[in-house]
Parts: sequence; C-alpha cells; structure tokens
Amino acid sequence: MVQIGYTMMTEQTGPRELVADLVAAERAGFDFSVTSDHYSPWLESQGHAPFAWSVLGAAAQATTRIPLMTYVTCPTLRYHPTVVAQKAATMQILSEGRFRLGLGSGENLNEHVVGAGWPAPEVRLDMLEEAIDIIRALFEGGNVNHQSAHFGVANARLWDLPDELPPIGVAVSGERSCALAGRAADLVIATEAKPELLDSFDRHGGTGKPRVGQLPVCYDPDRDTAVARAHDQFRWFAGGWPVNSELPGPSGFEAATQFVTREDVARSIPCGDDVDAFVDAVRPYAEAGFTEIALVQIGGPQQLPFIDWAEKKLLPALREL
Repeated sequence: MVQIGYTMMTEQTGPRELVADLVAAERAGFDFSVTSDHYSPWLESQGHAPFAWSVLGAAAQATTRIPLMTYVTCPTLRYHPTVVAQKAATMQILSEGRFRLGLGSGENLNEHVVGAGWPAPEVRLDMLEEAIDIIRALFEGGNVNHQSAHFGVANARLWDLPDELPPIGVAVSGERSCALAGRAADLVIATEAKPELLDSFDRHGGTGKPRVGQLPVCYDPDRDTAVARAHDQFRWFAGGWPVNSELPGPSGFEAATQFVTREDVARSIPCGDDVDAFVDAVRPYAEAGFTEIALVQIGGPQQLPFIDWAEKKLLPALREL
C-alpha cells in the first residue's frame, strides 16, 4: 500500500502553527510527514520562513507516532555538512527513531544569503556527494578530518549519536542526481511522477529502497477559491526545477511567473473538494513506483479544514491505491 504523507511547508505557515497542524495530521492518520527547509518563501504572498530545524525539534516532542523528514535540506552552503550531521543525529534522538534526513543540492533562493555565490549544477552535485560522505563519516563516530576544495573538517565528532542512525534520502531531477542517489542514499526523493527517475535510481543501486514523492494540492469547498489561492501562492511551481533552483528571491519568482494563469495552475494542481480529482493526481506517482507520497496543502490558514476533510474522505479513498 502506498503511504500518504503530510507536508509542513515552512514557506506558508508560522512555526507554532506548523507544529499544531502536524499534531492534527498525526491524529487524522497520515502515515508520515515531511518538512521544507527554507530561508525565504517562493513568493511574498506565502509570507513565512521559520527555521525548519527548530520546528522539527518541537514537532518531535508534540507528536508520538508520525515519522519526520526534511524535504529537503541543502548541506553545502547555508549549512556546513558537519552541522547537518549534528542536527540530524539530535533529531533522531529527540524523535526516538522517527527521523529521516532528506538532502538535495539546494536552491539559490535559500543558499545565496551566506554570500558564497551560487555554483553551477555539476559543482553543486559534487558538493552534495562530498557532504554526504562527511555526514556518514560523522555518523560512524570518532573524530573526522577532511580537506578539499569544497569543505574543511577539523577534528569533528558527534558526541550524541542515536542507536539507529537516520536514513539519508537524496532529491533527484535527472540522470546524474539519480546516479548519486542510487549509490549514496538510503531512499530517493522526487517532486515529479516520472518513472524514468526511479528507473535510473534502480540502475545505479537503488533497487528495493523507498522512494518518496510530493504533490501540491489545494482543498477548498469552493473550487474557484482554491484555484485563486493556488495561483496566488503556488504558481512558482510551474517553472520547473531548472528555473526554481536558480532564481535568487521572491521578486524573481514574481517576474518569472507573471504570465502563468489560473487555468495553468489548475491543470497541474488538483483544486476544490472533488476526491476523485485528488486521487487521479496521486495515481501517477503510485503507478510510477513511488512508495510514499507527501501532499502539500496550499495555504497556511487552510490546513485544519484540509486535514479534517482528508481524514474523513481523501485518506480512505487513497488507501485503495
């Protein structure tokens, strides 16, 4: 059975509300959860960007069952991989084994804030692979020293390690990232229902490992209201990864999406309260081979109505996939 997850989207909700919404999602029966890790929202209309790791720590204490996961953290510029390793180990202890570390090569939107420049895609993947090596070395215990063109590590050690180390996931969008995920990750992460991504992941060593997808949705009893909200807050999604990874701030996404219409958004994001439409949007992920699919409800204040509707109508329908 495909597992259905809930997304704490930090770009659209404040920190206390994110935790309260997750408590409700756990109570409603969602199978797992994921959390975005942003320094900035995609669009100013979203309006939030709390520190994801503080939110995760609070969520670990406020919940008892639901798994937690970063979706995704970039361990190369804004965070040094030694710090990511420490945060992940601590989260695994706090959550009593419910945490997974999802990693990716990042977006300029979030990483430019440290003033280190934005490397080319191939360099970002090299940095990600090296960061994973450093994180895994620290997970093994003992002192770690490392020096390269990308990272320096001097006598680093994790003093609090969990009994069971957090699995590491890698986000993919093309052949090279799939190859990295296949050889270096415990699970694969993607935001598109493309079977070729999972096929490539399998060819490079990913066979049998979990594969986690994500899908934006916009529930509202009034479909026109849902479409308007999705367009207002999520039209950045139409740009695709090559664009979304490069733009440096919300103003860039405002400009890049000025000609995206409500109809464009409604064609790619299920809107309203038609359960069948939501199931039809999830189905391609299941058919592509994803074992877990996290839903992103668009609109911070609309989380609790969505969760209530999902518990009563959507989740039972999705269980049949």
